[in-house]
Formats: sequence, C-alpha cells, structure tokens
Amino acid sequence: MKKGLGKIVQNQDIRRKMIIAFHEISGIGWHAIQKAVQHQFWNKPLWSIEDLLAIGLQRGQAKAAADRYAEHPWILTEEPSAAAQKVNAVALTPYDAAYPQMLKEIAQPPWVLYVRGRLELLQRPAIAIVGTRVPTAYGRQAAVSLAKELSRSGLTVVSGLAKGIDGKAHEAALGGAGGTIAVLPTPIDRCYPPENLSLFHSIAEQGLLVSETPIGTSLHPGQFHQRNRIIAALSVGTVVVEGATRSGSLITARHASDMSRELFAIPGPIYSPKSEGPNELIKRGEAKLITGMQDIIEELNWLPAALQAYKEADKTSTSKLDTKGDQLTPEESKLIALLRDQPLSINELHELSAIPFGHLNALLLNLCIKRKIELQPGSIYIAL
Repeated sequence: MKKGLGKIVQNQDIRRKMIIAFHEISGIGWHAIQKAVQHQFWNKPLWSIEDLLAIGLQRGQAKAAADRYAEHPWILTEEPSAAAQKVNAVALTPYDAAYPQMLKEIAQPPWVLYVRGRLELLQRPAIAIVGTRVPTAYGRQAAVSLAKELSRSGLTVVSGLAKGIDGKAHEAALGGAGGTIAVLPTPIDRCYPPENLSLFHSIAEQGLLVSETPIGTSLHPGQFHQRNRIIAALSVGTVVVEGATRSGSLITARHASDMSRELFAIPGPIYSPKSEGPNELIKRGEAKLITGMQDIIEELNWLPAALQAYKEADKTSTSKLDTKGDQLTPEESKLIALLRDQPLSINELHELSAIPFGHLNALLLNLCIKRKIELQPGSIYIAL
C-alpha cells in the first residue's frame, strides 16, 4: 500500500462505521447523520451529550446516541451492522464502491442501504414497474409482459414487493438476464406482505433485496414513503401500470418526476377506476404513453448501447477472472487463499488477514460482485 494511502483507507473505514452506528440508533435521522459527517465526528472515539449537542443534534438524539455507547465506545465495536450479517445481508454507505451511483444523484441519498443477493444489479440500468395492489386481469397481463420483455433485454426491473402489480413484475423478471430488485418498506430480514414470502426468498437467491430500514425497526407508514423514493431513484424510468389517483404508485411517480427521471404509463379503459392514475398522468403530459419496451427505448435511446456495453464488460470481466489470477489485488488474493482452506466468517477473516474491518468489508463486497466468493447462511464466506 502506498505511503499515506493506509491512513486514507482507515479514515474511510471509520467514517462508514460511524455512519452505520448513527443510522442504527433510534431517533437519529438523515440530517443528524449529515451533521456528524460534516463535523468529521468519526475522529471522536467517545460521544458525550455535550459533543453531540455542539454539532447541532437535538437533546433527545444526543442522549440516544450517548446512551447507546456509554459502556462500550462505538469505535471499539467490530461492526455496527452485525445484525445484517446474520441474515446474509451487507450494509452499504455512499463511501462504499458498491453503493449505486443513481442514489448519489438525489437530494437526500440514503446514508445506509441494507442489501441481500446479487449486488451487481445495483450497477445496471433499471426500470421501475409500479401499480395497484388489486389489479385487473388487463393490468396483471401488462405488468408481466413488460417485466419479462425488459428483463430479457438485460434491464433490471425494480419494484416494491407489494401485492398485485409489484409482485407480478418481480415474478416475471426473475428469470431474465436483467433480474429484479425488490425495495422493502421493512428491514431486510422481514417480508411485507407475508403472503409474498416465497417470492421474497426467490429474490434473495436470484435477484436483490434492498432496504433502508435498520433491522429491528417496527413497520410504520413513513417507511412506505422511503421505499417509494428509493424505487424511483434506482431507476432511469418508472412505469405506472394501474393505480388510483391517490395510490402509492402515483407517489412513486411523483418522486420520479421530482428526480428528473423519465415517467411512463400504460393506458387503460377510460371507465376503469384502476386506470385513473396512469390515464391522468398521460392526459396531463407528465408521463409518456407506452404499450411495450420499444416505446421506452425510443424515449431513452441510449439504453441499447448501455446494455451492450454491460454485456461486453461482463464477458471481459468473466474471461479475465477465469484466466488470470493477477486481476485480483494482493489483498483480494489473500482473502481467497484463506477461504480456499475453509469457509470463514468476516470476524475470522479479520483476525487472520489483519485487514481493517471496514476495508475488509469493502473487499468482500467486491469479491462477491466479481463472483469469486459467496456469502452463505450463517454469515459464512466461501470461495467459488
């Protein structure tokens, strides 16, 4: 490692660790974490109420943070997101390489994303499909047809794992090259609604689950708003299939417009209450009327070239990784050598490799993306 680089990596590690620690404290919101980052609060090994008040936190927030780490200083904890690791998930911050660039472009990007599954999907072009929880036969058919078409072409389909249109879009996209991302209103270890549990597990294995909510948090209405904003932010365009004028799908559409993302709508019968939302968006000129993927391509004419570039990059990456061991960094090669001897947890890898914990977490994420290692049940890593 070059001189001076070690300190930079260490600072990045401790900064992400601080962000996760703050995020997982009840009562600490986006702006409070922003204040801590702006004041480089990761340089303080102990958090006193006075220190926290001095950077602008409210007294209740300061007390919650100070109490959480009163007996065991935050800087000594091995990993604040240990609960996520137990369910085969990882925590990403904006300072991690795997954190999606699309989210960094919005006004208030999530400080922490909990993800489980195919992390590489976060880097691919995606289209959101949203709609009513009680669709008509027409709506179900439209969602399934479009999701299947998009995924086969290599586009990732994003939705919210809700009943109805969301679930149908996820199911149809799972088998395609683009796969699917389910953004949850619940923590990453919980499925809502419960009747989608089988789909939840299928997406964890073949697609990607994403949540902004810390594990252990009870479900409340505000989490649906957070979920809808992330759906829109992860996607280059959002498609509304069916939905009333005051439905959650229209809230997602509004987020997409506010973020300057493209908005599309599938028209429906003029006398169908289920089609009021998309028809109104088309009528007001806020959404482009579409009947299939080709209409999306005409509006986003850069997509075919982007998808081709991803396909070629995937082939090149796979070829290099299969034929040349020197494509890995020395630290990555060291981790793979350890895992070839036996499956290990992140804590065991930390002890054996002596790599700083935050940097180790980033290395393991990258190796998972490269499909050189895999996270198994019980938070155990194995070499592939």
